[in-house]
Amino acid sequence: MSKFRALAAVLGACALTVAGCSSSSRESEADTQATIVGVNAFLWRATLDTVDFMPLASADPQGGVIITDWYSTPETPDERFKLTVYILDTRLRADGVNVSAFRQVRGATGWEDAAVSPDTEIQLENAILTRARELRVGDFS
Repeated sequence: MSKFRALAAVLGACALTVAGCSSSSRESEADTQATIVGVNAFLWRATLDTVDFMPLASADPQGGVIITDWYSTPETPDERFKLTVYILDTRLRADGVNVSAFRQVRGATGWEDAAVSPDTEIQLENAILTRARELRVGDFS
């Protein structure tokens, strides 16, 4: 059994050494993180930053899917939203993120599905991409 532990320790050290040998550019770091996470690290972090006001129901970094729970603002308690964000690429690209938004309104019989403006999803995608670009260039404010 100790042979296997020693082998695992050596392989783990080799993996860390190889991961640390990348160049110091941010793109290389993102590629390394994308290998670990499964998706583009900037898009992943930007998505979490953009939807941080909503409670998370699920976050799968390997599959690149973030699902929020229903969220309602105090100003409009009879309306709630839920998001599913798909990160589709390991590269930082404009078509690397897709947002699906769901809306419900409280009716006489409970929560009922309602239409969401297609512009809402586009605005959320643009906000995520803008934040990802800020993270890429190092503007962490």
